[in-house]
Amino acid sequence: MASRLATSLAGIPLRNPVLAASGTFGYGREYAGLVPPACLGAVITKGTSLEPWPGNPPPRTVETVAGMLNAIGLENPGLAHLVEEDLPWLQSQGATVIVNVVGRCVDEYVEMAAALDRRREVAGLELNISCPNVDKGGMAFGSHPETAYALVRAVRRRTRLPLLVKLSPNVTDIVRVAERVRDAGADGLSAINTLVGMAIDLDSRRPVLGNVTGGLSGPAIKPVALAAVWRLAAVGLPVLGMGGIWDWRDAAEFLMAGAAAVAVGTATFARPRAMLEIVAGLEEYLECRGLKNVSELVGEANPTFRASG
Repeated sequence: MASRLATSLAGIPLRNPVLAASGTFGYGREYAGLVPPACLGAVITKGTSLEPWPGNPPPRTVETVAGMLNAIGLENPGLAHLVEEDLPWLQSQGATVIVNVVGRCVDEYVEMAAALDRRREVAGLELNISCPNVDKGGMAFGSHPETAYALVRAVRRRTRLPLLVKLSPNVTDIVRVAERVRDAGADGLSAINTLVGMAIDLDSRRPVLGNVTGGLSGPAIKPVALAAVWRLAAVGLPVLGMGGIWDWRDAAEFLMAGAAAVAVGTATFARPRAMLEIVAGLEEYLECRGLKNVSELVGEANPTFRASG
């Protein structure tokens, strides 16, 4: 009998709908003793660039009420390390792997996508379009629909892998950005990335973070993320919902809003086995309700999704 939790996302088969969010699970090794990668729907790697990135100056994290701020700056060891060390290890663990791709210009994204296109260890790519575009004066790729379109279009031409595009909530109209990346050839959407925030130290009277601002994540942003998923469900692409998911109830809400699957991040920092708890909770919920598959929950609370489906 097939598992109640088996599903798919943008053509990627998943054991269950609970994924490790990029930047919160490293490359899997860091949590392997507590969370076997094969027990998750997929592992989305830490954002990876062509060459190693050093990241931002410390301090890089701040605890907030119902969440945290981070300004890591996408520090990562680069493509060569991913290919030589991390992908073989993840494959040996039986993980489904989605690589989060970052870059400073379109050519860097394209080169990353081309290099990973034929890697059998890679099930798909997640494009982080919140990165500053050096060719456009530091404006984030995802801050304007047409800039996002151009990036996704260029990457689409160089890879056959399923493409998820990670959307920023720090825009005027997230739905318009989603529509343009859909038109450019995206296979799915990841929503949402973190909200911009900051903290000030009362003793030094200076910003706490070395980068001044950082990304707010955790339960504090869940209502914002849930509303975004609800709206994005009408775009016509599968949505990977994320943002403040703390337990299985949160995950179920995202699914009912229209997400095909969910990604968990900040909860893992507080409870390393949170994703496994969420998997178990969803399984029990489906069994208690007599549902045969988790896909029966998707969009159940969203009339727009049900009408379009």
